[in-house]
Amino acid sequence: MKRLCYLDNLKVCLTVLVIMHHAGQAYGNGGDWAYHPSNPAEFMPWIWHFFSVNAAFFMGLFFLISGYFVPMSFDKQGAKVFVQKKLIRLGIPLLLMGGLISVLTGKPEIGHMWYIESLLVFCLIYALIRLICKPIDGECTSSPTIIGLLIFGGVMGIGSYFIRQVSPQDHWIWPFGIIPLPMESAHYLQYVMMFVIGILARRFAWLEKMGNTTGSISLAIGCLLALGIYLRDGGAWNAFVTEWFGIYESLLCVFICFGLLWLFRQYGNCDSKFWQWCAAQSYGAYVFHLILMIVLQNMVDGIWMGAFGKFLFIGVVTTICSFVLTWLVRLIPGVKKLL
Repeated sequence: MKRLCYLDNLKVCLTVLVIMHHAGQAYGNGGDWAYHPSNPAEFMPWIWHFFSVNAAFFMGLFFLISGYFVPMSFDKQGAKVFVQKKLIRLGIPLLLMGGLISVLTGKPEIGHMWYIESLLVFCLIYALIRLICKPIDGECTSSPTIIGLLIFGGVMGIGSYFIRQVSPQDHWIWPFGIIPLPMESAHYLQYVMMFVIGILARRFAWLEKMGNTTGSISLAIGCLLALGIYLRDGGAWNAFVTEWFGIYESLLCVFICFGLLWLFRQYGNCDSKFWQWCAAQSYGAYVFHLILMIVLQNMVDGIWMGAFGKFLFIGVVTTICSFVLTWLVRLIPGVKKLL
């Protein structure tokens, strides 16, 4: 299978976005965070718009891209090797980083590694299904359309709307109180559906078949919906979006994700040495960045840069350090199998 550079490059950009998202959490209303600035002036009340737009789509897009590579990986390796490799590449970093975070916090906690754990569970469930059912094969002439994306986003949105009636956003649970799979119920339906649509997109070659008209319109709709979140500031519009946010957010997710996939397919398919290097380190950068960030935030706590300056400094420096640290760690023999 030919290397799809645009998906590698998109994952790099998503990884950087995740790091910048986490960099801002200490300086705005971004949920619980392990570090709190000693200076109360280091606060950005507007950054919740940034958080809201990011949370609407970036992890869902991670799951879609991950799901896209699962069918071919399973077909090529077979069930046994597929499961073994997922347990090594996802399970070992999860145990090591999750264990470190638990020790540092003094309680069972895996932090940002929830994504790795969920992805591992999804892959194992896929392997189990494939042992029972035959793979989808045969020719398929369908391709993504705006109406199809609207229906997909609508189904996701309706489900999310009802889930949020009992489990609001940022409410994390351990299923049944005992299963060590922390999940934010408000977004979990999105993650499952995006992973599944990634699998189908690979089987039916939807990303390759997506036309320029569908891709560009999808991106435009997604950007307009994102702009709508930035324009929320009280009033009737804010009340409307708040009331129907599960549906609004799901539509934003679907359209901006497929729009970005089209954009990178058309204009981001670069395979330069720099992008290849970044792509090779992106997984490890995701794994390492949280610990590095909290250490850096505490180190510069007493240095005044302004809230926005501190946010940019922490985000940029953590990004660079995370990618470089991953590169150094991957020089150790055998580590490339994990990172």
